[in-house]
Amino acid sequence: MSASGRNQPCPCGSGRKVKRCCGQQRGPSDDQLARARLATLAAACVEELGVLSKPTIAHLWKGLFDLPGVDLSLHVELPALIGPDLHRLREVIADDAEIGWDEVTTVTNQVDTPGQRLRLAEALVRLRDERRISRQQAAFAIFELGGETQTLLMASVFHTVSVAVGVSDTPGWLHLAA
Repeated sequence: MSASGRNQPCPCGSGRKVKRCCGQQRGPSDDQLARARLATLAAACVEELGVLSKPTIAHLWKGLFDLPGVDLSLHVELPALIGPDLHRLREVIADDAEIGWDEVTTVTNQVDTPGQRLRLAEALVRLRDERRISRQQAAFAIFELGGETQTLLMASVFHTVSVAVGVSDTPGWLHLAA
């Protein structure tokens, strides 16, 4: 039996064409769309960053660690189920002021997706437009998200978990019960 063409009735018996039935995915995936949108946002930041001095760039890089404390929209979305790596990170942060960067890196690698990066970049654009962060801060952070580094993501993971375990307050100075 030959394979069904796009315009043939779907073999599932729904009466719909194959192209409109049974989860036939056409076009770019969600990850591809997120990467393309993030690349567009990052490219728009290049011109603004090109005129900055090295000390200003260094200052903006250091500021990435504080950005997740500005707004909850800059917190990563953690998995609903707490796996062993996230549980270990929660324990380390709750028990000691000295965090375990190995645990932060492990959890960051697990949540680092194009969709997550795009969500953070769009939150940065919104905060920039609301003038809650500077244009330079937003441009630098978006450019960083568009690359391979994970600085903002790691800071976001750390701050998200710190708030979740009750070690840090939310940006609105609320303390969440663990």
